[in-house]
Amino acid sequence: MTTDIHKHHERVLVIDFGSQVTQLIARRLRESGVYCEIHPFNNVDEDFLAEFGPAAVILSGGPASVHGEGTPRAPQRVFEIGVPVLGICYGEQTMVAQLGGSVEPAIEREFGRADIEIVAESPLFDGVGGVGHEERVWMSHGDRVNALPQGFHPIAATRHAPFAAIADEGRRFYGVQFHPEVMNTPRGAVILRNFTHRIAGLKGDWTMAAFKDEAIAKIRDQVGDGRVICGLSGGVDSSVAAVLIHEAIGDQLTCVFVDTGLMREGEAEQVVSLFREHYNIPLVAADEEDRFLTALAGVDDPEKKRKIIGGLFIDVFEEKAKAAGGADFLAQGTLYPDVIESVSFAGGPSVTIKSHHNVGGLPERMNMNLVEPLRELFKDEVRDLGRELGLPESFVGRHPFPGPGLAIRIPGAVTKDKADTLRHADRIYIEEIRNAGLYDSIWQAFCVLLPVQTVGVMGDTRTYDHVLALRAVTSVDGMTADYFPFDHDFLGRTATRIINAVRGVNRVVYDVTSKPPGTIEWE
Repeated sequence: MTTDIHKHHERVLVIDFGSQVTQLIARRLRESGVYCEIHPFNNVDEDFLAEFGPAAVILSGGPASVHGEGTPRAPQRVFEIGVPVLGICYGEQTMVAQLGGSVEPAIEREFGRADIEIVAESPLFDGVGGVGHEERVWMSHGDRVNALPQGFHPIAATRHAPFAAIADEGRRFYGVQFHPEVMNTPRGAVILRNFTHRIAGLKGDWTMAAFKDEAIAKIRDQVGDGRVICGLSGGVDSSVAAVLIHEAIGDQLTCVFVDTGLMREGEAEQVVSLFREHYNIPLVAADEEDRFLTALAGVDDPEKKRKIIGGLFIDVFEEKAKAAGGADFLAQGTLYPDVIESVSFAGGPSVTIKSHHNVGGLPERMNMNLVEPLRELFKDEVRDLGRELGLPESFVGRHPFPGPGLAIRIPGAVTKDKADTLRHADRIYIEEIRNAGLYDSIWQAFCVLLPVQTVGVMGDTRTYDHVLALRAVTSVDGMTADYFPFDHDFLGRTATRIINAVRGVNRVVYDVTSKPPGTIEWE
């Protein structure tokens, strides 16, 4: 089903054919003030289109070939409702095939950087270049269009793809073989904006201030005079959700913060201070360090760690919520990427990376309905909403922190001594990053305490202590990431300070692995 909150805004429908970068289409559109939603192709039918009322439609890329049996197709109704349509990669190919053209396996496949030549004037390339201009783009396809449907003409080509971009200006149908949504197409955002603003005529009227007001009204309408319990993790998402809900319903909200003993240094105190003293939000704080560390004793498998921590969190949260008088609703900081992946898991075309339950199982166990006010937002939009709500920049601008906390930054068995060592080292590392003015240039930075000990010498005495790995990455969305290129002076200074200050560490290394092939976290 579509969401009701933004029905009075101009809305673009992104039909997903399974591309791993479909989310980036939505991000680019949101950045230009256009509200959009992603829905799997097999969830979109005539009734859906009538209810959603899109002002424009974008067909995403995908891993399939239009030659395959039973491969995805756009609902034919998309081409009959009179709105502009843009097909991207597979989206272009299925549009061509469905409208009477043809697609064939490419003799020369195109993957990675390529240069298109603009061969005809088009509003899609306004501000990009005129006829004869060459533009760098990102390709990823093994098929190519070889015959156009009636009414279409080429507007860009490459050596291997004569129909790298096509247009039917009369019906406002466009197709591009490249991916304008990725950063590797430098002016892709301009092309997408041309489609939404010039071709579709959208004003771009979706702002975070408007979202805040509409979300508050929606929360009030959903909750009425009921009570809401919100689990605070200390992260940005749950904190922004809690402040937004409190602004909507005041003391009908109670927050529960569970200190697992696996938080960053000073984090528990910071959360309690922010919510009790600055926002005067009713807060139940539970110090459960001993309980969690006891349950984790001797466990070295990362998935078992996650399950133990998740299960215990549910138990503690349920106990504290009941002690606080219970509630009718459970608030969660679910984000839009979580929703998209969960929909795909239930039958969409893309490969599911993970399932998302936040505090999974609680609504059923506690007989509560869910309040998820952030489920339409991406991470950067949540930060913007936090600023709109007046949360301090030091809080909303913090790097992401995993739900299991430091447990997955301690490969092997977790102990209190290891957690304390890691906390101390991590504080120093982040301080050095801030002192160097680099914190806001980095997506995420943290330390990993390795289950490896090495021989060292300190003060003419032999040591046999742990190795600490430093990790820092740059990213737009966490889906891909590159290691941050610290200079050697910074690394040497930071390593020296950590080794001198943190007992139990005598060697520091820096992780230069990108994602892929690695992940951002180590476990």
